Amino acid sequence: METAELQDKIFAFVLAAKGKKKLKEKDIIKGVNAETGVEMDAVKKAMRSMIDVGRLMYSYGGGASSVEIPSDEYLREKGLLK
Repeated sequence: METAELQDKIFAFVLAAKGKKKLKEKDIIKGVNAETGVEMDAVKKAMRSMIDVGRLMYSYGGGASSVEIPSDEYLREKGLLK
């Protein structure tokens, strides 16, 4: 599977859980692996590259980290959106 296609699958997985559940990095890796059959390391690399470019972000709250889709406000603050 192409990296861009895998990243779209990851984004769709996170989008489906938005507002319902905060996903940990491991939840996303396991879920996308089960859905697509792509190796966990490949899913992790694709997700990390999405975080690096601002398509996904880590958030921290209540002593736990989660991965979510960044808001437009966050992207403007980081200079990734005009």
